Amino acid sequence: MLQKAEGIVIRTNDYGETNKIVTLYTREHGKLALMARGAKRPKSRFASSAQLFIYGTFIYQQSRGIGTLNQADITDSFRAVRSDLMLTAYGAYMVEMTDRLTEDRQRNPYLFELLYQLLNRMNEEEDAEVLTRIFETKMLQAAGISPMLDACVNCGRQEGTFAFSIIEAGILCAQCFEVDPYRIAATPGTLKLLRLFHHLDLSRLGNINVKHGTKKELKTILQLYYDEYSGLRLKSRRFLEQMEKF
Repeated sequence: MLQKAEGIVIRTNDYGETNKIVTLYTREHGKLALMARGAKRPKSRFASSAQLFIYGTFIYQQSRGIGTLNQADITDSFRAVRSDLMLTAYGAYMVEMTDRLTEDRQRNPYLFELLYQLLNRMNEEEDAEVLTRIFETKMLQAAGISPMLDACVNCGRQEGTFAFSIIEAGILCAQCFEVDPYRIAATPGTLKLLRLFHHLDLSRLGNINVKHGTKKELKTILQLYYDEYSGLRLKSRRFLEQMEKF
């Protein structure tokens, strides 16, 4: 039985001499893997669609295991993301995180829209680093490891001076600092942005200008938190870190 799905290519793997296994994240069915027969041949009808970041409509034959791709109609290739090495690094990090933190065929239209909207904004040359921090914050919810950001994780206080605690999984007020001697002293602006990203409705996202120091604090908090709670070891993150050094 043929099925149709709106999807984004989040991973490709060579299979044999001529085929590729294409992993999509779809609006209708979540993550699914499809065999694109002959996709490695230059003249294949799947040569252009079986590539990372391709967004379009995919028609496939579903089976118990890997389905078979029958047709792919490209809506957007996110050309700017694919042609700029720095943007490619950020995009690859997003799609690998999506792949690693989701299960096969678990429908999540919100997550699909999140990935699509952020890749689209990145393609329009908005700040890729800020978009990546938004994505990381949102994916904490998908992974089920969101920190407490609206009140002190220890006493519930909502006003005053705060720091971020990795070990306590959230913010600590000044009266509770002794709970974690290794807390991260972040500025109020950084913690405010972290809360904003957590609750953000992407349809209401305008241009966000973030200072360099704030970006650095956000990156430190989020990456240390992922290291502690997610268990992820992403090749794309190592590549992105190498690119950022340049």
